Amino acid sequence: MSGDALALEGVAVGHGGRAVLSGVGFSLAPGSFAGLIGPNGSGKTTLLRAILGLVPLLDGRVTIGGRGQVGYVPQSIALDRFMPVRARDVIALGLDGHRLGIPLPSRRRRALVDEMIDAVGATGFADRRVGDLSGGQQQRVMIAHALIRRPDVLLLDEPLASLDLRSTAEVVSLLARLAREAKVAVLMSAHDMNPLLPAMDRIVYVAEGRAVAGTVAEVVRGAVLSALYGAHIDVLRVHGRVLVVAAGGGPHDHDHDHAHGEDAMHVVRIP
Repeated sequence: MSGDALALEGVAVGHGGRAVLSGVGFSLAPGSFAGLIGPNGSGKTTLLRAILGLVPLLDGRVTIGGRGQVGYVPQSIALDRFMPVRARDVIALGLDGHRLGIPLPSRRRRALVDEMIDAVGATGFADRRVGDLSGGQQQRVMIAHALIRRPDVLLLDEPLASLDLRSTAEVVSLLARLAREAKVAVLMSAHDMNPLLPAMDRIVYVAEGRAVAGTVAEVVRGAVLSALYGAHIDVLRVHGRVLVVAAGGGPHDHDHDHAHGEDAMHVVRIP
């Protein structure tokens, strides 16, 4: 696993000693973009928190390469619209928000903040209050906040959940570009893989307490997903899209997959 930005070996995670996921193993190279895909309740957030060290491992090992730095964008971002904090202030907190006291301004600090503002395309709203920004703009700010310390790995928990289609495409494209340019390994959780397909180098698909990892072509296949779910799964190509269909269920749209459990699958498209 030499040279990997992130490597998991035989990882088991859960709550109260009970495993939610077990036998999870995959690695990400610097500059790669991976989707952590699965229905709600499948253990995606727990796995991300375990990589962060916030949840103890029940088994296995997590290794962070490089300097061992991890950036994180949480699932829920509550920004008070009346909070008198500019977007650039939130980004700057990524440099020294973990320290006590008031940070002293410096030329180097300002340069780093300006560089990150430019990198995420936030120049036009950098001096606006964060509470006045759109969902897509807030996500750009939080990504810059997480990236400003140049982590080896960036973890994002369902960052697309509340975004419209245009903002979703923009955020995914932005993350893919930043991963390549900054050599950061990106791992983004989602219950729908469609928006991630243009950018994903690898996919980690979790279901039924297990995980399978590889390229989209390797993982999104009937035989692989049937083995993962323990039930017959068909992968169908329809009008340039690939439908992942549970036996006896018919195609399911991704908007409903969190509500139907095992029989609810994703609608995906492989370029």
